[in-house]
Amino acid sequence: MDMVNHPPHYNHNEGGLECIDGIEASMSKEAFAGYCKGNVMKYLWRYEYKNKVGDLKKAQWYLARLVKSQEE
Repeated sequence: MDMVNHPPHYNHNEGGLECIDGIEASMSKEAFAGYCKGNVMKYLWRYEYKNKVGDLKKAQWYLARLVKSQEE
């Protein structure tokens, strides 16, 4: 089970839509960029005190998602 890239608790709807995709669809490109940036900052801020490498991987995931959204 991949708890960073595809955590099962973010995909509980019947259509198979992941939470992050629904969030992105509900926002402007600029708003989604801010959302991703905020999550990167959150995970970097706390990684030493909470989930260590797990939080670094989550920050990396949100950064990659931000890059992808800006390339589209």
